[in-house]
Amino acid sequence: MKAALKACAALMVAQGVVWSDPARADWREDIGTFRIGIVAEPGAVNTVPGLALLTDAYTKALGMKVEFVVARDYGALIEAQANARIEYAIYSATAYATASQRCGCVEPLVAPVDSDGAIGIRSVLLTRDGKLPDLAAMENHRIAMAPSSSVGGSLLPLAALAAEGRKVAEDAPFLVHADSAAAAETMLVDGKADALFGWVTAAADGQPEASGTQARLETAGLSATALQVLWTSGLLRYGPHAVRSDLDPEAKRRLTVFLTNLKSMTPDVYDLLESKHSGGFTVAAAKDYEMAQAIVRLVSNGGSRR
Repeated sequence: MKAALKACAALMVAQGVVWSDPARADWREDIGTFRIGIVAEPGAVNTVPGLALLTDAYTKALGMKVEFVVARDYGALIEAQANARIEYAIYSATAYATASQRCGCVEPLVAPVDSDGAIGIRSVLLTRDGKLPDLAAMENHRIAMAPSSSVGGSLLPLAALAAEGRKVAEDAPFLVHADSAAAAETMLVDGKADALFGWVTAAADGQPEASGTQARLETAGLSATALQVLWTSGLLRYGPHAVRSDLDPEAKRRLTVFLTNLKSMTPDVYDLLESKHSGGFTVAAAKDYEMAQAIVRLVSNGGSRR
């Protein structure tokens, strides 16, 4: 009898928890179908590899119907989330920053990490054999850069310098934009430039890693002792998975738990979702994209031409 009374009491408590929190029970009904926006890979013709597996994984994580929406480009993806046609989007860093400026209605949940722990990139100014003494002396030297459309090799250094109060025009006479990042590196190797704006991957503790432009230059024949890093930018973190800020907190929690455990729990699904960075997902915050915001402001203001 006592056992039966205890069981009945436990059931009443459980029902009380459900009945006392109708918002938690209703958020799925309010949404109806949870829509995830993603940009198709070039040439993929609006298809996403492993779509059935991805849909099933998100459906189980949220406990509701999920649908993927394939956008033609990031501009279309941003408009879809700003207008609440999708709840969740997978962005590049600058696309997220653009979405944030567009409506202020999005927030990052997680971002990918490389297998070596890198969470993004930083721009660096490299010289060889002390040919450029410091950042202030740039105007009297030839500085090689990647094409003006390159995020890491051109937009990031210009935006980061501007954020520090050092405005450098994209068409400044001492800057030489090569046809590619590799061509800019060759200019430094061949002695046709005194310094080079390149990039390095950055770990979570903020320290530059070995991979990036310097490693490529060493592979090309320059010794590590001949190269000096004169300046390092702020962090440009890898692009996030972002949700609308008005999404129910329980949905955000479920998604964060699902994504941060995805690499270890279901690696095949992780590989479908993230093919470029193999280290898993970690929690991200809006402040992680301050440098991306600076790049978007630079581009929105017409670049940094004179």
